[in-house]
Amino acid sequence: MGRLRRSRTHHARRDIHRASRTRARTKDLDQIQLIDLDPKNRAALEAQPLDFEKPGLAQHYCVECAKYYETDIALRSHWRSKVHKKRCRALKEPAYTIEESERAAGLGKEGKRTSSTLMSTA
Repeated sequence: MGRLRRSRTHHARRDIHRASRTRARTKDLDQIQLIDLDPKNRAALEAQPLDFEKPGLAQHYCVECAKYYETDIALRSHWRSKVHKKRCRALKEPAYTIEESERAAGLGKEGKRTSSTLMSTA
């Protein structure tokens, strides 16, 4: 019997490299909620001027997913897809604020000692 060898000898470096890639980076959910879904900004995004650098000349844009599509048919089929519906459900949940994230990390105001409480205990 020969020596048994592990099947993954590259220590998952490929997966880490793929996760850190920013080539296909899209907008975060909080950016879409706070900026793009505002009715004024949404109207401007849906009626963009012609741009020869973007897919479909920037005429077919999904605001919720922050993606451009080549044709109107592709955009309509995207609206019926599971990916789009899942993204819309995620956008209905309220975005975290900075204060909430600090409280979750234990840096909130309620747990901090102020200088007046430090002097009174001394």
